[in-house]
This record gives sequence, C-alpha cells and structure tokens, in this order.
Amino acid sequence: MKRQITQVGRIALLCAIHLLCVINNPAQQLSSKFEEYASSEVNAGRFSGAILIARDGKVLMSKAYGLANIENDVPNTPQTKFRIGSLTKQFTAMTILILQERQKLNVQDSICKYLPQCPETWQPITIHHLLTHTSGLPNYMYTVNLTEEERAYSPLTRDIERLRKGSLEFAPGTKFNYCNSGYVLLGHIIEKVSSKSYGDFVRDNIFEPLKMVNTGYDYNGLILKHRAEGYSLRGDTLITAPFVDMSVPFAAGGLYSTVEDLYLWDQALYTEKLISKKSLEMMFTPFKKQYGYGWFIDEQFKRLRISHGGRIEGYMNSIERFPQEKLTVIVMGNRDTVAAGRVSRNLAAIAFGMTLSSSPVRQAIKVDTSVYDAYLGQYEVVRNLIVTVTREETKLLAQATGYSKVEFFPESEIEFFAKQLDAQIMFVGDDSGKITHARITLNGLEMQARKIK
Repeated sequence: MKRQITQVGRIALLCAIHLLCVINNPAQQLSSKFEEYASSEVNAGRFSGAILIARDGKVLMSKAYGLANIENDVPNTPQTKFRIGSLTKQFTAMTILILQERQKLNVQDSICKYLPQCPETWQPITIHHLLTHTSGLPNYMYTVNLTEEERAYSPLTRDIERLRKGSLEFAPGTKFNYCNSGYVLLGHIIEKVSSKSYGDFVRDNIFEPLKMVNTGYDYNGLILKHRAEGYSLRGDTLITAPFVDMSVPFAAGGLYSTVEDLYLWDQALYTEKLISKKSLEMMFTPFKKQYGYGWFIDEQFKRLRISHGGRIEGYMNSIERFPQEKLTVIVMGNRDTVAAGRVSRNLAAIAFGMTLSSSPVRQAIKVDTSVYDAYLGQYEVVRNLIVTVTREETKLLAQATGYSKVEFFPESEIEFFAKQLDAQIMFVGDDSGKITHARITLNGLEMQARKIK
C-alpha cells in the first residue's frame, strides 16, 4: 500500500513539474498569444489562410484557418498552396542575380539589349532600374480594370505594346514608382538569356535546389493538388475571384507557394546556397523609397525589417523578416480582403513581447442619408489610384481603382467603416462646409485623398 502511495506521489510530482515547465516555457506562452490573436482575426471574419512564425531556425507556429474551398468544405492547412502575387518579385530578383553571377547579363545593362522592338526612349533604362522600380515606365497594374480578353494569355509582344503606348513618367533612376510592368519585362529578359521559360528556370535553379516542392509557376490549366481557391468580396457577398491567366502578372506575380516552402526560402537567404554574399548584399541594399531587389528594406519596432506583400485576385500574402533577430512571419490568405500585412506586423510585435492595442468595436448608427450627397465623387490617393464614392438608395459605397465596390456604414455623419475590411473613411470639409478631401485608413495605414471631382 505504501509503495502504491509513493508511486502515485511520484506521478503527481512529475505532472506538477511538467505543468510548471509548460507555464514557464516562453515558447509555449508565445504560441498561446499567437493563437489568441489569429483566432480573434478569424472570429471577426477577417482571416482565412495559413500562418508560419519562426525564430532562430525553429518554427514557433505553423497553422491554418478557414476553408481552402468553401464549396467542398475543404480546410486550409500549412501545406495548402496559395497564389503569392507580388512575393513573386523576390524570386525574379534572385533569378536575375543568379544569371549575373553566371555572366549571362549585368544589372547595369540597358534592357534594350534583351528586348525586341525596344523604343529609343527605353535605351537609358537598365535592369537595375527595373529591379528597383525606378525605370520611369508606366505601371499598367497588370490585373486592374482589364477586360476578359486582356485577362487571357499575355504574350511578350502585347506586354511591350501596352507599355510603348505610354511615355516615360520620369528619367530612369530619378524617382521610385512601384511598377509591375518592370518585373514583367524582367521575366522576358530571363527567358531571353536562359533559353528557358521563366517557370522552368525558377524551378530548376531555386525551387529544386531548396526542395521547395510545393512552389511553382501557375500555368493556366495546371491541376494543382491542395490548391486554395481565391475569393473576393462584392459588397457583403463572398464570390470566387475573377479569372486571370498568370501570364498577365507573369514574373511580377505568377507564382504559387505554401507557408512551409516560403520558410525554406527564408532560411536559404541566410546562406550562400543560391548566390554569393556579395549578391545577397545587392539584393538587400535599399535604393529609393527603401526598396532593394524584390524587397522593401526598412525599420519596424526599431529593428531592421526585410519584407514584401503580395496581392492578386483572391489572395493576400505577406512575408516579414527581421534578420538580426532571425525572426520570420509568413501570412498567406485566400481572400483578397485579408489584411496580411497588418496581421504579420501584429504577430511580429507579439513575438517581440509588445502589447497590442485592441481593435475598436465599430457600431453603425442611423443618420440622415441625405448627407451622403456631399461626399459623392472621386478622391485621388496617388496618381492612378482613385477612390470613387457613390450611393445606391440608402447605401454609401466606395470603390478603389481596380477593386470592387464596398459598402461603408456610418459611425457619425462624417465617419464611415467597412464591416468585412479593416477600412474607414472620414470626409473633411473647408470652412464653408464643402468637402475637400477624405482621410482613408486601410489596415491601419492612413492616407489623404484629395477630392478631384
């Protein structure tokens, strides 16, 4: 009997020690905080996708939420494949540096050396200018406002012809203007000098060496197991995202991947598996507007951050790397309303032990809808990005260039919010009461938009 009591006591002691270790385990505590935050985003209807967080070569969280396919009730998993949008640019930049190390090209070469029917005005544009968004080429926003015909297969001749119609917006190298067009041209340069398709070259020289078996170029008609369907919002209704052939975004946004594969990519960037240290330094050196080759390089939480976002119809993604702390946060969503950048920043803040301020609970109130008439019109955020405010009976709607209409609900007579987007609008007038601009907040980022019409 005494032995049995002693044995029970030992088991109880071991359980108590184990519980104490769990309670005092910083990694366990972090995991709980990550989960609490992610669940709050899911419960608020703001997130569907996958998240991976790693530090010092150890995965702290790898988890998925929501459905990869709503019609068939298929859940997202860490192995689910998402279209990555502009995260593609970092792989395109890596490919250019690989070809430079093999002496197939030089980033200081004029792009006209590699492109057919190159206009004379493009002669000063170098590969470096394309990589850093400083070419002066117009950004035709590859998927914005395109017809169904334009969303179909896009050959090189059409890409160049589309760009030839517009003049340079500034002298190459003098300004920064985020330009998908430039990265599309980089893809054609890669094909020219490698004698391979863009998809084959990145597969053979990046994905296979890094064992990124769930990453590739999303060819039209490709049957892809564990693919996440992309969804868009139309008013309050979720729909399957509009079709766009990936030859349209091409080397600016045509790849797919998983959070686990992107983690393999992140870890490789600490090594010289693909390119030399010198070339890596070129990639991570900020030029204008803190942009390097396929990456933004800035400071967040008083720490060096290397990051990029990726949006394409139905998908929103973000990767944030804090190389000095070896912290990486990867967020992939299969709704193009997911605030992937905000989610990744908040998860990074949690990892650094920072306290997040809770999001305000917004309540719609009743107002006299006749006040809406003063707000109707067009508001310019930046060049080529216009927010058009309209009304349909008692509803106030806003539509940004290339996006669908979103209903905004009143918090006051001048302040409005969207229910399924982290977006708010406040209308501001002059002393006479005439509306002059709007303060538009999207995912916590405030922008001033001048009323132009």
